Amino acid sequence: MTHSVVEHLERILEPLTIEGVWSLHVEKMAEYGFDRLFYGFTRFRTARSFGDTDDMIILSNHKQPYLDEYIGKGLYNHAPMVAWAAQNVGACSWRLIYDMMSSGTMTETERRIVELNHRYDIRAGYAVSFRDLSVRAKGAIGLCARPGLSQDDVDAIWEEHGREILLINNYTHLRITSLPFESSRRALTPRQREALEWVGQGKTMQDIATIMGLTPATVEKHLRLAREALEVETTAQAVLKASIQNQIFIAPN
Repeated sequence: MTHSVVEHLERILEPLTIEGVWSLHVEKMAEYGFDRLFYGFTRFRTARSFGDTDDMIILSNHKQPYLDEYIGKGLYNHAPMVAWAAQNVGACSWRLIYDMMSSGTMTETERRIVELNHRYDIRAGYAVSFRDLSVRAKGAIGLCARPGLSQDDVDAIWEEHGREILLINNYTHLRITSLPFESSRRALTPRQREALEWVGQGKTMQDIATIMGLTPATVEKHLRLAREALEVETTAQAVLKASIQNQIFIAPN
């Protein structure tokens, strides 16, 4: 069933998980001819890196063997459209890739990425880079056109529907980054979340024990397990990382 843009934006307000929002977005983008998507968001960008992939939100419906090469081997770090997205905000046609090929300015690694894409029938699309408030944050999405569509076809689609596609993607990005993201191998338990929240509010260990009805030793146990789950060394780092991942100070489902 095809929904209007307004109806779709209303729909993506409903899910309380990133997976729920992503499912609706994949469905909507397919209506425009983009049947494979790759979304990435980091809050740990530096001048030379996007940070550890374990700390990123990475969402995709590409085939797993493709992702194993593209992400697993770190090729995304050298992809032309990723390089564009890192330095720009807005939308860009994948025609940029063909221009690089024809001008001879493409590196050997970039050519390997193009060859990988062609093996999986990834030949045309658009990139969208989002505006983020922090210099450490960066989000972008690659919209891959379904097989059979040329870059000319995609550019024509964008000419007609680009504004609404851009709006939907920006809205979806804001929705995804507002939801809890658990990147570690173990999710925080409700008690671990609560203990971190009280630390974030400036409460002492004794205060937290009284509020939670626990002994100080049990509170410290919850905080230690939270540090291990988040893979950080100090409780202050745990509060910061859990806050960045929207794992604390959230309303219950």
